[in-house]
Amino acid sequence: MSIRRAALALALAATLLAAPAPASAAPGVVEVSNTVDIRCAFYTMKADVDWYFPTGTPRGLVYLQHGFSRSNGNLQDLAEHYATAGFVVFAPTLPSANLYGCTVNNIGNNTAFLDNVADLLGKATDSSDKLGRSFADARTRAGRAGLALPTGYVLSGHSAGAEVASYVANKLRTSYAAQFAKVKALVLLDPVKSPVGQSMANAFHGLKTTSLPMYAVSSPPYLANSNASGTVELTNDVPRPFLGVRLTTGCHCDAEGASTDGLCTLTSGTPQAQNVAALQTLAVAWAVDGVAGTTTATHHPGGAYYDGLLAGGVVQTLSGV
Repeated sequence: MSIRRAALALALAATLLAAPAPASAAPGVVEVSNTVDIRCAFYTMKADVDWYFPTGTPRGLVYLQHGFSRSNGNLQDLAEHYATAGFVVFAPTLPSANLYGCTVNNIGNNTAFLDNVADLLGKATDSSDKLGRSFADARTRAGRAGLALPTGYVLSGHSAGAEVASYVANKLRTSYAAQFAKVKALVLLDPVKSPVGQSMANAFHGLKTTSLPMYAVSSPPYLANSNASGTVELTNDVPRPFLGVRLTTGCHCDAEGASTDGLCTLTSGTPQAQNVAALQTLAVAWAVDGVAGTTTATHHPGGAYYDGLLAGGVVQTLSGV
């Protein structure tokens, strides 16, 4: 998100109230809210978290990160789609402004904070550590006391949250090798680079050396997504023939779907049903393939669903140079 966009969003956030999130989760999905401890400079932040639990045995864990000036509630619609597909979803709210740089976007230097965010997954096997404690509390509240934290991870983020997800994946690669082996896919939703630093570029340069599936669902370049800065970074840095899609009439709020609000639609446009449906279908399908180690042809070029989107002018293919 650009500095101009950031300033506009902060001003609007002070005057607009977010639309209330839906009161109940999707059928079969149990939603629980609690907190998770994240170190911020000299203190421990208690970040709000929404957990989503599917029916039956989970297929994996999705770490789902919102964008700048947003919260986890704005991604409820997408979180429920991930959960309906069988994922436990961990969706924290990270600050967009913080005196010590503990923010979802880099407006000075947030890398030390993002190292601490990555530490949540880095130490996820320790049930007494930060993520383990939050999960244990949530599963008890959800009536799933015997459930184990899934061991296959999908990292998914919207806007500035896509930079966070990419950074966390790369930090796991460099500092927690055993945990990085459990990361099965990176799914980015209209990714936006921070106005400061090279966190996204550094992450992509590290991750491109691996076999980790990396996909984006993006909208066309415009002010709200800083002229598609994150998508440009991805396609410039990662030389792969398929990196996802651009929704030809998409907007920056598509990832939020039914849980978006007036702040997003005022500054970024109103999502169209066909775009939200395509984003949710592809994001979930790629996540499912990631943890299964498969490639479902219909959701890739040459497949019936994908080619139908192409033929209908809904998407364009993204590829690396």
